[in-house]
Amino acid sequence: MSSQLPPEGTPGAEEHETDGTPVSADAADAPAHEETAVEETAVEETAVGTAPKPGRAKRILKATGLTLALPGAAVVAGSGYVAVKSLTASPDNSPEHEASKDEYLDALAGTTSSGEAPNVLLVYYDDLGYGDLGFMGETPIKTPNIDRLAENGVVLTNYHSPSAVCTPSRAAMLTGRLAPRAAVPDVLFPTDSPISVMNRMSGSFGLTQAEITIPDVLQSSGYQTGMIGKWHIGDTEGSLPNDFGFDSFLGSRYSNDMTPFKIYQDDEVLLETVDQTELDALYTDAAVDFVADAADSDDPFFLYFAHNFPHEPLFAAEENEGRSDAGLYGDIVEGLDDGIGRIVDELEATGQLDNTIIMITSDNGPWYQGDAGDHRGRKGLINEGGMLVPFMVHWPAGLEGGRTLDTMTMGTDILPTLLDWLDIDAPTDRVLDGTSMAPLLAGTSEQVGEHYYYYAGKKLIAVSDGRYKYYAKHPYLYGTSDLTFTVAQPKGPWLFDLEADPSESYDVSAKHPEIAERLKAELERRNAEMAENPRGWVS
Repeated sequence: MSSQLPPEGTPGAEEHETDGTPVSADAADAPAHEETAVEETAVEETAVGTAPKPGRAKRILKATGLTLALPGAAVVAGSGYVAVKSLTASPDNSPEHEASKDEYLDALAGTTSSGEAPNVLLVYYDDLGYGDLGFMGETPIKTPNIDRLAENGVVLTNYHSPSAVCTPSRAAMLTGRLAPRAAVPDVLFPTDSPISVMNRMSGSFGLTQAEITIPDVLQSSGYQTGMIGKWHIGDTEGSLPNDFGFDSFLGSRYSNDMTPFKIYQDDEVLLETVDQTELDALYTDAAVDFVADAADSDDPFFLYFAHNFPHEPLFAAEENEGRSDAGLYGDIVEGLDDGIGRIVDELEATGQLDNTIIMITSDNGPWYQGDAGDHRGRKGLINEGGMLVPFMVHWPAGLEGGRTLDTMTMGTDILPTLLDWLDIDAPTDRVLDGTSMAPLLAGTSEQVGEHYYYYAGKKLIAVSDGRYKYYAKHPYLYGTSDLTFTVAQPKGPWLFDLEADPSESYDVSAKHPEIAERLKAELERRNAEMAENPRGWVS
């Protein structure tokens, strides 16, 4: 069973057009007899009026021709600009930092001790909502396998994805650097798609080789590294999974609503046509096999299990149809939970479970379906509902389980945390936006980062100190259910107390002007820092 929607990042509603100007559906569908009446009146007025003089008629014709020509000229000029821009734009490859990356990775050889370093399983679901898993609260979706891990692990109830949309979230999580620093601030489209012109125009390309990723670090330090699932941070040479430290890759290069949607085995197409009702089984089988093979090796493993689901369109395996009280979406999530059960069973059967770090989270908030919790906004919006997502970590050999923490954290904190746990030095030639969660998870600290930043593309819209969240003046979309389009209105600045008001319903800037001013100053400081050094290079 499946559901179909417009591709991610494209308008979902159609617009009627008149002379190139978008209008509402009601206006476009006005009765034809009204237009006819206007035309007849114009004819009558011309017939009874005085005929224009020849000189005046020539001037009218020239003016009319010029008026008609201007839009055409503008279109030609605009098209020319787009063509030149898209042909001349290129990514910031930063070759000097690519060289320093190589030096850093070379120095990591042998830094993990065989048989002692923990395995790492990082599960990154696509568009899974804050309230879609049982351990996060009441839900009609049953996820007993993930809930069991959470019960014996540590749950973070205030964990945020690094972006409200997928490409920037994945780039930021894997590099520990927010997407504008990693130079991947927008959702990427297939390079052979016409819509990819927007990426080139905005300067958004795939992740460049100057960036250091989690698999880069772990592969260089002696880990077997594999990825299964959705990549979506580049589809050209130098920006593919195997270019960033993965020994093996099985999955898609894009979201499951983009074309061409193919399944790759490393750089080769494995499935040209994909039956997405069978996708979960394909991924889970591959993950179980990866874990089984890793048991025969003396080296630790890193598996990035970045499932395409429950991103829309929705597809459930035939045997899962109708099983959930949450409809098709619930059928899919319960099937994902079954998959985690199979992977954990294999870890346990091969004696690897206790020393495997398992992290389960989502790339952003839910899209059209899914539970964002009691929070404002959904996917695509930097409100809490767009970025506050479920998170749990299970590691019996390294963490005391059975705990729930409400300290604010973000996906950029994962890389520094792994470096901390593995006693690996961070690179010194670049700024990392994340901070290690290891002290928090060990119970020796109550704070991780001092501030967290909410970007939409390259624009910094909000900043939080963990309790208060300050919004600069920003475009806010408002519309009614009967409209086929909406208009952004400038709103803010706002200040929300997330502790007292997690749904961001009440602006308290007038009550706490000093806090609003402090966070405003931090937002301005960050903007100035990014303007001076957008990539965060230190040396």
